[in-house]
Amino acid sequence: MKATYQYKFYPDTNQKLTLNQWLRICRYWYNRQLGDRFDWWEMNRTAINACPLKTSIAAPREKPNYYSQKQQLPILKKDLVKVVHSGELLDFKQVDSTILQDVSKRVDQAFERFIVGDSKGTRSGRPRFKTEADYRTMTFATARNDWIKLIRKNWIYIRLPKLGFIKVRMHRTIPDGFATKQISLTRKADGWFIQLMLENTSVPDLTPDKLVPTWENSIGLDAVLHEDVYLATSEGEKLPSLKPLRKNQAKLDRISTKRNQRKRGSKVRRKLAKKEARQHQKIARSRQDFHYKTAHQLVRTGAKFFFPEELNLKGLTKRNEVKQDENGKYLPNGQSAKSGLNKSWLDAAFGKFFKTLDYIAGKAGAAVILQKPAYTSMILSYRNEVVFTDCNIREYWDEQNSLRVDRDINAAINLKRLGLDIFPSIKRRSGNLSVVGTMDNSTTAEILHTLHRAVKKPTS
Repeated sequence: MKATYQYKFYPDTNQKLTLNQWLRICRYWYNRQLGDRFDWWEMNRTAINACPLKTSIAAPREKPNYYSQKQQLPILKKDLVKVVHSGELLDFKQVDSTILQDVSKRVDQAFERFIVGDSKGTRSGRPRFKTEADYRTMTFATARNDWIKLIRKNWIYIRLPKLGFIKVRMHRTIPDGFATKQISLTRKADGWFIQLMLENTSVPDLTPDKLVPTWENSIGLDAVLHEDVYLATSEGEKLPSLKPLRKNQAKLDRISTKRNQRKRGSKVRRKLAKKEARQHQKIARSRQDFHYKTAHQLVRTGAKFFFPEELNLKGLTKRNEVKQDENGKYLPNGQSAKSGLNKSWLDAAFGKFFKTLDYIAGKAGAAVILQKPAYTSMILSYRNEVVFTDCNIREYWDEQNSLRVDRDINAAINLKRLGLDIFPSIKRRSGNLSVVGTMDNSTTAEILHTLHRAVKKPTS
């Protein structure tokens, strides 16, 4: 079993200067290796629909990899390395060798995900050169238990190579039987943090039982971005949203306005920039805390299968296309109204929440299976009729059953039906939707019971 514990530590002034210099050297080393790979890539590739007019007489250079780039470190440590654009001199001997080797590993993994993809075949975007704000973590890849020298009531004293003793605030105890395998140091807006990667081989990995999704052990989840509702479940519940960015937007704008009014490079501007960074950090942490609490609340229901909708967040937050008339004058395209909607989607961070839910559910032996939500918000869940034809229709009154059907809860029930493979097939004929499929009486009765219960249940 593996676990990662994060603590805050308090380096002294000399250690802070050393750590910042280490980050500078690691960032340069990362960008240098990445640039070397891009140079090789541009020099040794040809488009499939064209051939080069000039051919190189010299033999092509060997492709850079993790081992060939790592072998450059002993050479770089012999003398100071000069940064071309700034003239800065960097001493690679200051940094621990395992940290520099881990930088080479990070470059190799980033480039491999770009060219080949991960284990699931998903390719990442083109790796970017790191700025000071992007590169903030260093890893001692071969940490050991004897690095921890002393543990007191609320403090841990750890001795790190070439840095010395650091004082770590122990807000949670290290579990017995776990050995330290790696140590990472991260600089954040409010100080330095240390991550201890722990492992205990005596604890077996969790192997969940093979279960079949049924109506009783599964829950459908519909992402709601309306008023103060975050999620609607197929159990008739509506979970409230947090909106951390919206609640802190005014304070964030005041700080940003003050910072922009100050002269670049001044002490006051740097102080306000740190204050703005801490405010952003507060928003991100409150959002993460909300995601974990909501995920635990769902997992505590005892469900073994969760069927959330698979959202195309990239498309939902995309800017509207520009419209121009014959004279080239820009026409209204609705982007000013959509900008607020885009901010709300990003503030909700549904993609990150579903990943958090997958992690929490996996530890509890449950599974999260994303479903494509086509037509799930339009069809009445217990009658297979197209009712919600417009997004503005939030409720539907069914006179036959004397029932008021909520649009979001109805969509969550349809996602559950979709995950259980009892959702009807939809065909479009002559511009009209045709619903093909039947549903047994027991399922209809369960859905009606849930909807009747949801009418009396307030938002939690």
